[in-house]
Amino acid sequence: MSGLYQGISSTLSSIYDWIFKTLWVIESERNNAKVDVYRKMIWPEISGKVLEVGPGFAESLRFLNHVTLNDGTFAVDPNTIHSYTALEPNPFLYSRLHANAESNGFCVQYDRKSYPECTEVDTLATRKNMVPFTIVRGTLDNFDKIPQAVLDGAPYDTILTSFSLCTAKDPEATINNIIRLLKPGGAHVFIEHVRQPPPGDPLVIEDNNVNAVLWGKIQDWLAPAWSIAGHGCYINRRTGETIAKAQGWESVEYKNVRPVIDLQSRIMPLSFGKAIKAKA
Repeated sequence: MSGLYQGISSTLSSIYDWIFKTLWVIESERNNAKVDVYRKMIWPEISGKVLEVGPGFAESLRFLNHVTLNDGTFAVDPNTIHSYTALEPNPFLYSRLHANAESNGFCVQYDRKSYPECTEVDTLATRKNMVPFTIVRGTLDNFDKIPQAVLDGAPYDTILTSFSLCTAKDPEATINNIIRLLKPGGAHVFIEHVRQPPPGDPLVIEDNNVNAVLWGKIQDWLAPAWSIAGHGCYINRRTGETIAKAQGWESVEYKNVRPVIDLQSRIMPLSFGKAIKAKA
């Protein structure tokens, strides 16, 4: 009987993942229109051996440093980015993730230990002069369940989260695991949806006269239903504060923004910045 329940649970989980992918095809374009201006401020700082947690379609790859290679290909700069690991739990996102990686000049391969049902063809062998991009299925919620491919790649120079800590089952544990996987002096670069910062918050660089108290309460009210519709996204987490409070950083610098592009943006203010792991 337990096998039957597991089978039903797995099927429902796959349906949930597929529904999110279908919705995200539309919503990601609106999201990019709102946040790309902030990504452009910090993405060029990404370098070295990179791990991205929950990249989705990884449409922000275009903001990495690019160069024109000897063969005329416009690609991510191999002198800046040495390798890129994309840790994504939803396999329905892989096709577009793969395509975006290739369009940015990466050579793509899959970790078949974490994704044994993979039928995609690796391009690593045919694009040896380009930066390797490895797609791994999983999360950082539990250190004991982190895929071996991610552990083998550690320590990382940069670990990136882009609207993924809002969906982490245990954001504190995920942040602690980011610190463990970073090299001393390595950077956690992040941009995340957060709860409305309080009025007068000195970290807010764009206030736009938003009623932070009212919209914060609306976020709290919507959060339970939103987490179901949004594939586990909690819109009322104080992620910037959570990152800053974690032990193991040398420094944490981030800013908050209250966008007013549309009604939805009022329940999705942003925190973006960089945390540096202590060197000793």
